Amino acid sequence: MSLGILYLFPGPLSETEIEIVLPKHNIDLIKTIKHFIAEDAKTARRFLKLCAYPNIQDAEIALLNEHTESNTVGSLLEPLLKGHNVGLMSDAGCPGIADPGAEVVKLAHKKGIRVLPWVGPSSIVLTIMASGFNGQNFAFNGYLPIEKDKRVKRIKELELFAVKHKQAQYFIETPYRNTQLFADLLASLNPSTQLCLGINLTDAAQQVITKSVSEWKNIKAPEIHKIPAVFGIYF
Repeated sequence: MSLGILYLFPGPLSETEIEIVLPKHNIDLIKTIKHFIAEDAKTARRFLKLCAYPNIQDAEIALLNEHTESNTVGSLLEPLLKGHNVGLMSDAGCPGIADPGAEVVKLAHKKGIRVLPWVGPSSIVLTIMASGFNGQNFAFNGYLPIEKDKRVKRIKELELFAVKHKQAQYFIETPYRNTQLFADLLASLNPSTQLCLGINLTDAAQQVITKSVSEWKNIKAPEIHKIPAVFGIYF
């Protein structure tokens, strides 16, 4: 029996019309698949509805999130091992990037399952594109520590690394903690350090703003509380 294909489908970042952020090829392909892996079933079904998926109630959605036991991840590959194609989706953006889907992809490679990523929106990549920072040497650092002391220490480490290695540093935060992170960045970074904010990417109100820390301190900060944002620092 031939193995199925694991397709990686980026999901929308905002309420923008689906045709603006995803190519027709993705939307057509999604309609041919019955088995899906997603972080949240409700979000996944909303995505399928946007794609005009026929008979959403027939879609089989297996969950992979922070509640998934590590020893059960392998069972998510069963449809693939039986020859069925599977679509891996993220709540927003690209599967496997700041997303638990990477575990399924890792196992698929070990099993010899073909993995095919499709194009779509990534808030991280979009921010890198529009930041004006070094596009040939950069790093994505995921989430910074929650504890203030550890977070400030990490901010200073990333700033030093950016200067020493000429490497732009990007990271994210849970949206309801964005304002605390932004305040710590302004208080901890050198005045000349460049700070980029990518806010509400792909939305009609999206913004990507790059200014020095000293410039940020002299203007009214954009609204980022509970709004998806990507942060970047360089020099």
